[in-house]
Amino acid sequence: MIDMILMTLALGVPAGEQATVESGEAPVATARVAEAQTPSGKFLTATEVKPILMATRGNWVAVREYDGRDLIYFTHLLSWRCGLYEVKYSINGGQLQEWPLPPCLTDTNAPNAIPTEAKIYEGHPLGSITSVDIELLYDDLSRESAHFERKQVLMP
Repeated sequence: MIDMILMTLALGVPAGEQATVESGEAPVATARVAEAQTPSGKFLTATEVKPILMATRGNWVAVREYDGRDLIYFTHLLSWRCGLYEVKYSINGGQLQEWPLPPCLTDTNAPNAIPTEAKIYEGHPLGSITSVDIELLYDDLSRESAHFERKQVLMP
């Protein structure tokens, strides 16, 4: 709790409001605290997963036409979710929505394994997804975003 108070004082922002990081990064909710970035070799921190996610940006989401529907998949991001606080997405320029991230399985030898009950895709009317925007919030409080047109992420 003292960390939150000190961070709020340092930023000069009342609790619960948004603050802009001076490096020019996107606003960060003051309720989040940057996690320690000590590499573990298990890919549990932003320091470890960010280079992988940046190199594989084109795989963050996929759209598949199946059984008369558009299915949007988030399996790649779920596979590298340790090191992320949140994944937000919007379809066709709509409002950003948060995708549910299952907890990291830190007590196992495969902390990034996707639990069987995790939500990995969402269905939409066939042909309705024309673009997807993704915003990631890493556990070091940095952000990355990407925009994809349908043809860029459409599975054959």
